[in-house]
Amino acid sequence: MGLRSLLYGPYERQLSRTLREQGNPPRHIGVILDGNRRWARQSGAPTAHGHQRGADKITEVLGWSEDAGVEVVTLWMLSTDNLARESDELNALLEIICCTVERLADDGRWRLQHVGSTDMLPDDAARRIAAAVERTADADGLHVNVAVGYGGRHEIADAVRSILRAGVDAGHSLEEVAESFAVEHIAEHLYTKGQPDPDLVIRTSGEQRLSGFLMWQSAHSEFYFCDAYWPDFRRVDFLRALRAFSQRERRHGR
Repeated sequence: MGLRSLLYGPYERQLSRTLREQGNPPRHIGVILDGNRRWARQSGAPTAHGHQRGADKITEVLGWSEDAGVEVVTLWMLSTDNLARESDELNALLEIICCTVERLADDGRWRLQHVGSTDMLPDDAARRIAAAVERTADADGLHVNVAVGYGGRHEIADAVRSILRAGVDAGHSLEEVAESFAVEHIAEHLYTKGQPDPDLVIRTSGEQRLSGFLMWQSAHSEFYFCDAYWPDFRRVDFLRALRAFSQRERRHGR
C-alpha cells in the first residue's frame, strides 16, 4: 500500500464525518458514467472490459449514496446517441447493461425504474430491463433510475406528445390543449415525474458538459465535474462532490 493510500483513509473518514455533522445531503443525485472507453484504451484493454469495470462500480456508488442519506440516484448508462455505435460494441454494451440491471434487481435493496425510450432499444434488452424493474416494485430502499436509451431532447419530446395525447383523449382540440399549456405540465409527463429534481449532477472523465442529461430537471442543479474516469471513481471523489454541494449557496434562480 502506497503513502497516498495510507493518507486517503483518514482523509475519507474526516470528510464523511464532516458531511454527517452538516446534514442536508442532496435528495437526488444524477450521475453521468463517463470514461469507460478511454479507461480501456489507457489500460490497453478491450472496450468491453472498460464497460464492465464501469458496471462493477455502480453497486459501490449506490452504497455510498445510501450511507450519505440520498433518496434518488439516476445513472446515465446508455444515451440515445450511443445507440448509433457499431453493432458489435453496442451489443456487448447492451449485454453488460442488462446483466447489471438484473444484478441490481437481484440485490433486493433498491427500487429500480427505467428512464429512457423503450421503443429505441432492441426488443430483448427492453424486455430484460422491464422484467428486472418489475422485480423491485416492492423494494423500499434507494430509488435508482437506470437511464438506458436516454436523451434529454427525446424525453421532452415524449412529454409533449404525452400532453397532447392526454388532451385529445379527454375530448379537447389541439387548439384548446395549446391554449391551456403550462410549464408545469412538462414536469408531470417526464420520465421522472413525481420525483424531486436532481440537486447534484456528477460527471466523471473531466468532460464539463451535460450532453442533454436531465435537461429539464437540472435547471437548478449543482454540477460537479470529476477528472477520474468512471471505473476509477473513488469514495473520496464521491465525498468531495458532496462537500462541494454542501458549500454552495443554492438560489434556485432567485
